[in-house]
Amino acid sequence: MNIHEKYIKRCIELAQNGLGTTYPNPMVGSVIVYEGQIIGEGWHKKAGEPHAEVNAVNSVKDKTLLKKATIYVSLEPCSHFGKTPPCCDLIIANEIPNVVVGTVDPNEKVAGKGILKLIEAGANVTVGVLEDECNELNKRFFTFHQKKRPYVILKWAESQDGFLAPEKVSNQDRKPVWITNQYSRQLVHKWRTEEQAILVGTQTVVDDNPKLNARDWDGNNPTRIVIDRNNRIDPNSFVFDDTVKTIIISSESEKSSKENTQFEAIDFNRNIVAQALDVLYQNQIQSVIIEGGRQTLQSFINENLWDEARIFIGKISFEKGTKAPEISRKNSIKTNILSDELIQIKNHD
Repeated sequence: MNIHEKYIKRCIELAQNGLGTTYPNPMVGSVIVYEGQIIGEGWHKKAGEPHAEVNAVNSVKDKTLLKKATIYVSLEPCSHFGKTPPCCDLIIANEIPNVVVGTVDPNEKVAGKGILKLIEAGANVTVGVLEDECNELNKRFFTFHQKKRPYVILKWAESQDGFLAPEKVSNQDRKPVWITNQYSRQLVHKWRTEEQAILVGTQTVVDDNPKLNARDWDGNNPTRIVIDRNNRIDPNSFVFDDTVKTIIISSESEKSSKENTQFEAIDFNRNIVAQALDVLYQNQIQSVIIEGGRQTLQSFINENLWDEARIFIGKISFEKGTKAPEISRKNSIKTNILSDELIQIKNHD
């Protein structure tokens, strides 16, 4: 590992502190080095608050050292006015002579303009250090800007014998049947705080009446997305409690929206998955966890519109019931969470 990689790696570590709190902005970390010593560092914490470079510069006690320092940043410094001033201008104003950038920002508002501005101001700029790692850090942000859709994570729990749920006996009790242990369930709630939205189909809400929020982990609740073609969901269901922003994707656009609940119409005779993702894109949602049910999950798999799959396998067996989705599990990574097995798959297509 060369010296530039060492400090960009530290930028990535810092940036990860912003997971789940920076939307719609990317996660960014920055380190300032003078004569082989870190004299300042920072990361972007929340949209509207100072960017990583600002926090790094502000943390430097002796600002005179900046004129002989190198600033490292995991993502290209911005060159436009948003909720905060351009970071390029800050670097130029402090006369920091050397700038090392992990990767170029895919946002068309930046996309190389920040690097060009720094070069034109006389800075010595190095680009593309640990580029793959920096792209992975902001896979949600990059997918949103490059593919014009959110980053899609499929998640489900299945029994030892490959079922999502046991055969239903009656419709009276709308409670979920737990397949996994409490630690796996807590991990799922942690994931919910990290992603911008969570999506389920009609049947999941009808069967389980889920809250689709984060209860076992401290953090932001994801936006709830429900695909409900014919508005079959009981209006007394938790998804209509207006406590969390909720988007109902249905065939009716004239349904009245509440303060925190909106209805979006799509054509259910065309590609439902692509249209649903477009609704999320138009609502500036950069990442979504698809949590069920089987038909919904399988639709995303069949259309190849997914980026990751996270599958829990519990110790319980059902013998019959709702079969788990079918997905290729080659090149998967397996870990154990006590009695549960977690399979993680990346879609490289």
